[in-house]
Amino acid sequence: MELKSLSSNWKKLQGTLKKKDVSATTTAPSTKRKRSDREPQKNNAVKKPRVVAEGTGKRSSKTEFAPRNRKTMSQGVTNGGVEDVAASEGVVKAAASRVNEGRAPSVEIGKYVAIDCEMVGIGPNPDNDSALARVSIVDYNGDQVYDSYVRPKEMVTDWRTHVSGIAPKHMIDARSLEQVQKEVAEILDGRILVGHALRNDLDALLLSHPKRDIRDTSKHPPYRKFAGGGSPRLKILASELLGLQIQDGAHSSVEDARATMMLYRKDKDEFEREHLKKWPVRVVVENKEKGEGDKKKKKKKKKTRKR
Repeated sequence: MELKSLSSNWKKLQGTLKKKDVSATTTAPSTKRKRSDREPQKNNAVKKPRVVAEGTGKRSSKTEFAPRNRKTMSQGVTNGGVEDVAASEGVVKAAASRVNEGRAPSVEIGKYVAIDCEMVGIGPNPDNDSALARVSIVDYNGDQVYDSYVRPKEMVTDWRTHVSGIAPKHMIDARSLEQVQKEVAEILDGRILVGHALRNDLDALLLSHPKRDIRDTSKHPPYRKFAGGGSPRLKILASELLGLQIQDGAHSSVEDARATMMLYRKDKDEFEREHLKKWPVRVVVENKEKGEGDKKKKKKKKKTRKR
């Protein structure tokens, strides 16, 4: 009897224990184990873009780089991972840091350079009186060679920000006119200078350049047809001949300089033909004949001395 009663009691005990386990699992609230500081933490930023690539449609607000992702994709990047976002951020920062960079140390300058300047209004009549506020230079391939804000010596009465893109904040790190003059003159020395209405840029810089070495897109006869024989606007030439939309808002002197160089390259052969009409190539033989003539004169002088 004792063994039977013991076995029956044991069965009852097991039954009650099973009921308690089932009730505990169904009614007890779920708790998460606290993560130890020593345990490695997972990188959520890497995981979430991966989920998006798999087509789940989930996206976290912490990894929301919508504008930069669109820019990266437009440049041909197909992977939507965090590495691509970081790379695009690096490109944006590098491009932003080149503004007011001065002389680009990594760019080798060739035979051709294009220049463009931005002006601000000064004095009591700012619509007519201007001062230099920014200078940009690019090479034959459009790579930025030089860019600098310039601190005007006169009182600025109209910043023309909506056109020039210049604001008072840009003058904090601007260079002096003398420093910019020196640096630009060194770049232009011995090179072909391309620009649009270059006389205005050179006058603002208080610099001169040999006319033989100037290629002005505003004076190119085929381009002047777009203005009825007058000086065409750079914006119109860029739109009609290059398919580029520039100067829609505030101007960028770097962008304008690149457009000018592209216009020159587009019709380079005709540019040079027109240029040769005014500035023929100097023949080396002429210099030899002059040299021989000088020797003859020297001999005659010696004979007169003997007499």
